[in-house]
Amino acid sequence: MLRLLEIKKGFLKEREILFAEYNGKSDAFEFSKNYSVLIEDTIRIILADKKFNFALASAGSFSRRELSPYSDIDLMIISESIEKDDTDIKEVITSLWDGGIEASHTVRELSDIKKYLSTDLHTFTQFFETRFINGDVLLYNKWNTQLLDSINDDSKKLLITNFVEDVRQRHEKYGDSPKMLEPNVKMSAGGLRDFQSIEWMMMISNKQLLNSQHELTQAEIFINHLKKNKLTTPAECKRLLESYKLVLSIRHFLHIITKSKTDRFEFLNQIKLALVYGYEENDLMSFMKNYFAAANIIFRVSHSIIKKFKVEFVNPVPDSLSYDLDEDFYIKNKVIFLKKNEQLTLSDIFRVFYYRAYHNAGFDDHLRTKIIDATEDAEENNWSQPDSSVFFREILKFPRNVGATLSIMNELGVLGAFLPEFGDLNGFMQHGVYHCYTADEHTLITIKNLEKLSNQNSAYSKLYNSIKDKEILNLALLLHDIAKPIDISGHEIIGAEMTSSIMIRLGYEEEEIDKVCFLVKNHLMMEQIAFRRNLNDAETLNSFALKFNSIEELDLLYLITYADLSAVNPAVWTSWKAELLSELYRKSKAMILDKISGEELLYSTIYSAPKDISKHSDKITENHVQDHFDSLHDDMGYVNHFSDEEIALHVEEILKGDSVSVLFKELDDFTNVTVITKDFPSLLSKLCGVFAINDSNIHSAKIFTRKDGIVIDTFLVTDFRTHKRVDTAKYEKIKEDFYSVINGFLELHQEVAKLKSRWWRIENKLFKRSGQIKITFEKHDRYTILDVHSPDRLGFLYHVTNKMNQLGLIIYFAKISTKGDDIVDSFYVLDRNGHKVSQNDYQFIIAELTETITQIL
Repeated sequence: MLRLLEIKKGFLKEREILFAEYNGKSDAFEFSKNYSVLIEDTIRIILADKKFNFALASAGSFSRRELSPYSDIDLMIISESIEKDDTDIKEVITSLWDGGIEASHTVRELSDIKKYLSTDLHTFTQFFETRFINGDVLLYNKWNTQLLDSINDDSKKLLITNFVEDVRQRHEKYGDSPKMLEPNVKMSAGGLRDFQSIEWMMMISNKQLLNSQHELTQAEIFINHLKKNKLTTPAECKRLLESYKLVLSIRHFLHIITKSKTDRFEFLNQIKLALVYGYEENDLMSFMKNYFAAANIIFRVSHSIIKKFKVEFVNPVPDSLSYDLDEDFYIKNKVIFLKKNEQLTLSDIFRVFYYRAYHNAGFDDHLRTKIIDATEDAEENNWSQPDSSVFFREILKFPRNVGATLSIMNELGVLGAFLPEFGDLNGFMQHGVYHCYTADEHTLITIKNLEKLSNQNSAYSKLYNSIKDKEILNLALLLHDIAKPIDISGHEIIGAEMTSSIMIRLGYEEEEIDKVCFLVKNHLMMEQIAFRRNLNDAETLNSFALKFNSIEELDLLYLITYADLSAVNPAVWTSWKAELLSELYRKSKAMILDKISGEELLYSTIYSAPKDISKHSDKITENHVQDHFDSLHDDMGYVNHFSDEEIALHVEEILKGDSVSVLFKELDDFTNVTVITKDFPSLLSKLCGVFAINDSNIHSAKIFTRKDGIVIDTFLVTDFRTHKRVDTAKYEKIKEDFYSVINGFLELHQEVAKLKSRWWRIENKLFKRSGQIKITFEKHDRYTILDVHSPDRLGFLYHVTNKMNQLGLIIYFAKISTKGDDIVDSFYVLDRNGHKVSQNDYQFIIAELTETITQIL
């Protein structure tokens, strides 16, 4: 036992030195090999005096000699008879743990090869990645022989088909883009697992192991195999090796700085590692662009090889379907090949991308390499000439495959070389939960999301399919964020100017340029109005509708807004936001078509409102309903917002005379909570406080006030942890808290303070950003509109509305727009005397609210 303690002490000391010496200039492969060999040598020392009849082999990243600091140390024990070897196996594992090797192990018999071949892909894959350490080497060799012998044409097809599906499912779970802002460096697209997947497929396809006993990583052995067999060019092999090494190096550092098996590359760790790699404190972008470029190369190569395997094993196509596309290219098995060996011109490249889009095909490796080589000489070959844009414009006109084609163009460097302005978008980041892709990837996803509509049955899909010429739409999406690298806050204005220059260069007509520039300049307008303004306010509707010269402009902007929002983050696009956008579209379309004002539209809704609301309750009459409508200050929004059944229930609750009534309604993504009570100055703040102490996040608040002072405040809320509807079990507690607060029995300030102390451990995880606070005012005929931009925090609305009450501001309407961990709260306010806020008070209000928000943050 003393001997094992000494071995353990020596191993841990060597490991500590190895970890401590790793820095931004260290070689990731050398570290992994040294760490793997240290463990192997320690195992051999521990087991030096032991004799056993089984084989002990490394597995997983340990066998690949690609161990990261806190990776699992996987061992595989191969036994002729587990029953006979059981005692020895337990003794070996105990000795290893006592000697400092905290390994996880599996025990296999030869019969397991056949067993797992057909039942468990992941387990069977592990059998291909082993490296002999100790024990019976003849048994180990026998295992490998039987393993390779088990692979026949049928099992080969089954395994590779399963691998392809496994890659798809992994990308679906961890991200199918190599340009995720906070990727999993192992499992996301462009991560280490993509590379390892093609290693496994190659081993199975060739019935060849990569477990050479030379002191090389498996990645190096595999890339040498690719080079030796001319499966890709030496230049691409070099790029692939350097890319894999960088991603592996980042994984090593993630483990070291978190002291755990961490693979998620989060923003805070990106900042730390940029400094480790020698970048300036404010130059995170350059560091991450290098990461994205590396991930893109891994994804590009693995995607290409996987596509070849799909054609060969998953969906084979008869060779008879091979035919010429023109004198330079032919297509076979859905893959396009190059006939000549000369350098490709820009015209050649766009022509073959046109074929790719038309046939939904892939590129042969030789052709891909030729395209990549050509992009490196793009500047010399004057890629920006106007006569080079014909095929590019034809691609944009396709009814399908445009997004996928542009993505491959971007992946191979063509798009950035042809449009240098788009090249600047590559790897451009906006951090926060709202965005989860780089700007270039987000842009291309917008086009893909619109194309998906063609096969759906929704209002969006019907509108999309009605547009015959998709070129204007696709070009506007391609260029909508083009100016972000210059200035995020004004990118839509600058972007319209850049769009005009680009389109002139590409040979577009003035009318086409004006259309696209209008869409780029206004691509944020529709969401800002829909999510921040009162859509039952005639002035808002009039102002919005006057922006459009035609229904076509409105239709295109509606689709662009949908595409933009649906491509930032799956969590951002909700049914509630879809409905708000749809409401603005429907109302403005009716105004333009019928040539009517916002007032006329809204009054027509009131006059056409059903007159038999009382039928929904036996406790009210139609006179009660009419009195209720008469008391609402002609508030057109009320009738538009609530159903007949809800209005009947409101009248019934008001007639009861209770101090407070609380009504709950479950929607798809939210819980709708309506509170009916007598108004008083700090009411909204107190209602927000009740939601806060009940762990509810407010997404929308609408306030309707009657002439007699009764208010009907309605909210859309979710549970702030799950982002789903509030648990019905909490309804009674929320009701009680509303009653206690409104009747003065509950001290909210103390309860909100308790909330902070209760959730302080997870608040920083939920709300990561410490971004800027911005408060702006907008003029309105009846109100002053106050917009508050800020990072979100627990209890944010409670504190802000409480301060507004202290400042003498009466809130008549509020709209809350949450963008991940950012928030934009819009308030329609008057002062205590019912007047619009004086401009002389703007700076004082801004200073006071900013101070309050700063304290919250």
